[in-house]
Formats: sequence, C-alpha cells, structure tokens
Amino acid sequence: MDAPGTPPSGPFAAPLPRPFAASLPRPFAASPPARLSGGLPVGDLPLVFGGAPIGGLYQPVSDEAASQALAAAWDAGIRAFDTAPHYGAGLSERRMGDFLAGRRRREFIVSTKVGRLLVPARDDVDGAEEFYGTPPLTRIRDYSRDGVLRSLEDSLVRLRLDRVDIALIHDPDDFMGAALDEAYPALAELRAQGVVTAIGAGMNSAASLAWLVERCDLDCVLVAGRYTLLDDSAASHLFPLCLRRGVAVLAGGVFNSGILADAADGARYDYAPAPPAVLARAHRLRDACARYGVPLAAAALQFTLRHPAVTAAVVGARTPEEIVTDVAHLSLTIPSALWAEIAPPI
Repeated sequence: MDAPGTPPSGPFAAPLPRPFAASLPRPFAASPPARLSGGLPVGDLPLVFGGAPIGGLYQPVSDEAASQALAAAWDAGIRAFDTAPHYGAGLSERRMGDFLAGRRRREFIVSTKVGRLLVPARDDVDGAEEFYGTPPLTRIRDYSRDGVLRSLEDSLVRLRLDRVDIALIHDPDDFMGAALDEAYPALAELRAQGVVTAIGAGMNSAASLAWLVERCDLDCVLVAGRYTLLDDSAASHLFPLCLRRGVAVLAGGVFNSGILADAADGARYDYAPAPPAVLARAHRLRDACARYGVPLAAAALQFTLRHPAVTAAVVGARTPEEIVTDVAHLSLTIPSALWAEIAPPI
C-alpha cells in the first residue's frame, strides 16, 4: 500500500472505491469507471467536485464549511476535484489542498487551470468577479509559456501537490492565439514530462473549444453551461468533434448557475440574474418535471450525463447537503415520457 502522500508505483494502477455503485441505476452503476484520454480515471460516480463555490463565488464561505462540503463529496465516493486560481484568487486551491493532504495520492485526481496569475492587490478586491472573502490578490491574464509554467507552479504550492492530473487552459476567449501558440505547447511539454497527465481547455464557449480541439492534441475539455436543458449548443459541433477525436468532455454548469436547481424568481442564469424569457422557460421545465414527480435539478443533471460524449459532470457545492442531493439525483428513474417532453433527442 502507498503511504499517505506517496505517489503510486504505477500511475492510477488501482481501481477507485465504489461505495455508492450498488445503489445507482443504469447507466451510472453498470458502466466501468469513467476515464479520460490516456486511461486517467475520473471515478465510479460520473461527478467531479467543482471548486468555485468554496472559493467564495457569490458569497463568502468559511474554511470549516468548505472542508465539510469536500468531506461530503469524499464520503459520497467522489474522487475527482476541479479548481482554478481564478476561484477565490487561490482560495479554492488552498482549501482543496488542505483537505486532500494526507490522503493517498492514487485515490484522487485534481484538475486545475492556467491563464490567470495572482499578484498582490493594490485596492479592495472583495467581491471582484463575484468572489467574496478572498485573499488580497488580483488576477492578471497571462497565456504565455512563462505564465503557464508560473501559474502551475503556484497552483502546486497552494494544492500541496507535486503534480496535477489535469491542466486546462482557462477562459482564453480573447487570447485564442496565445492559447494555441504558447499555452498549449507549454502544457503539451509538461504532459510529455509527466508533470501533468491530461491537458485541455475549460471555457463557456463551445465554439472556441471546438476551435482548439481541431488544432491541438487535447485529452479533454471542460465546457460550462453549453449542454443543459436550457442550452444544448455544445451538441451541434463540439460533442461530435470530441467523439471523433477521442477527446473526453467534462460538463460544467449543468444547472446554468442555479436556475435549473431552483427556478425561483431572481434565479441566476450564466452568472447573472436570469432574463424573463429564460426564467419562463425554466418554469415550464420545472412544471413539466413536477407532473412526473421529478425534481428539476435531477432532470438537469441526468440530461447532461445522457450524452455519449460526456464523461462526467462538474457540480459545484458549498454545503454537504448540496453534494448529497446531487448524488441522490443520480439514483432517480426519470420516465421516458418526461424526456420526450423536455429534452431534444440525442
């Protein structure tokens, strides 16, 4: 057995625990562990813990609350964790590193991102980019080779790790040339050296991700909010492209910033208050689900996971209850009649 914190003798040689597998319905229990390109396992649950909320997204979160959310994810069998320097100006990475410290390295995978460097702030940054209770640091966009190397080095310090499993180019929408010519070659070199196992990009734009997939040798992409009950635009080009090229898809934003978890008035959609037309669509989806006794959030999560291109869903949480609920949603049987009513055919 590996000692806590000791790298395994072979990369990801042992299967991950299966504490919830017996209670999950098809397709979530019967299939083998989800894997990224190159054989990197995501785990037996098709869920990745999303680290933005524990970085203080929309409201401050205490260290204790963040640790409790992470513990609930671990207890539920989640072994994949996604974070980024952007999430709370390093706060999410630090909290994730503190939680994972001492656990056997072979038992979990960590994804982080490059493209933003953190530097001391000159002004009050609380609430900057919707993150609260964060360190006094500001974000500087940098997709250069040196920026990528420095970003990853800083992330490893905060995560208390000597390597990460997945490194993603983060939100390069306005820096696509630098992402292609500098950030990607730097990550490819790190992959060749074994510093990272898989590389890719994480964005909200399905079209921009497709552009990168067409030009780079990526293992995976993280697409946020573009394959949901309210926006399935990733299915038109990005997903078929990924299937053809063997690129794994991690689907984030499955609740579109919350509106598909709770379609109440004032709900957020894509990080902002939902426009009236979107809120009305969410209400119709909620009402349709209610007729079948299915929570809207359960339909939203399972809808994303039904697509054959999707390896796992990234679900953010700031409380244990949110994690427990998300895992429970996997075990609900959703009638085919409801799918026919609310979801486009795959």
